[in-house]
Amino acid sequence: MLPEAAAITAAIQLCGFSIAYTLRTEVFYDILGGLNFLILGIYSAIYGQSSGHSWVEDSRKVSCTLIFLCSRLWLLLFLAWRAHERGGDSRFDNVKQNFSLFLIYWTVQGVWVFTISLPLIFVNSSATSPTKLSVVEYITIIGFGIGVILEVLADLQKSIWVKSGRQGKFCQVGLWEYSRHPNYFGEMLQWWSFWLFSYSSGSGFGDIRWWIGILSPLFTMQLLLFTGGTGVANANGKGLKRYYDECPKEYAIYRKSTSILIPMVGYKHVPMCLKRTIFLDLKRYEYEPKEVNSVGLAADRDKKNI
Repeated sequence: MLPEAAAITAAIQLCGFSIAYTLRTEVFYDILGGLNFLILGIYSAIYGQSSGHSWVEDSRKVSCTLIFLCSRLWLLLFLAWRAHERGGDSRFDNVKQNFSLFLIYWTVQGVWVFTISLPLIFVNSSATSPTKLSVVEYITIIGFGIGVILEVLADLQKSIWVKSGRQGKFCQVGLWEYSRHPNYFGEMLQWWSFWLFSYSSGSGFGDIRWWIGILSPLFTMQLLLFTGGTGVANANGKGLKRYYDECPKEYAIYRKSTSILIPMVGYKHVPMCLKRTIFLDLKRYEYEPKEVNSVGLAADRDKKNI
């Protein structure tokens, strides 16, 4: 089923790119990404049925597919709403006129959709007989559902806060009081949980198909944590300058006492060595105004010497 899913994704993204480049618009970029997810979910459910067993008889396939579709439907609706509210996407201002660069954006979206969907395709294409969910499967499928709920709640809370006038300069409502990026944590929790859940659909620890599925959570973490222009990497570092200009003391306290990802209390008491490792609160996400100031002072000195 993987080749077919890859072909479907390529067709959707290339068709989308062709129309988008012709019209020089990005308005349906995110929408097609969300629709691509839904199409793959439905396709894998319809054509991945085991011989002799109906798809609806397999609680493993039904539960993970429904949660997957709910997750991606929310993403589709949220991104479409956000694009409408913003009147476009500034990421594409200098991109949509460039054929090669614009094509890369659409290609990356296709790779993202296909890679994230790997565990679902693996589960729905498995030929294992329907059985009751194990304790581990219950835990991981619940983790998948919790990840969806966290992401939806965080997105809604942040959107309501923005619509109400961004009170307090930076968001500290609901989940954002306990995590600086609860939506991203919810997204990552989903795909790690789903990958672990898919284990029982294979032939054991040595099943290469299951190991290929780990690309789903790993790719998610790469995009949200380490890729410039997106996720945590985009929201931190130099992106924090506005907070340190407007409310430096308040924001410094918030960062020190609030987890970067996992919603929790008592984060200010966590040792820095654990923050930098287990909690992924990396040095690269810090904003260091002293470095900026030192550059500015050096420039001033140079001007005076001229």
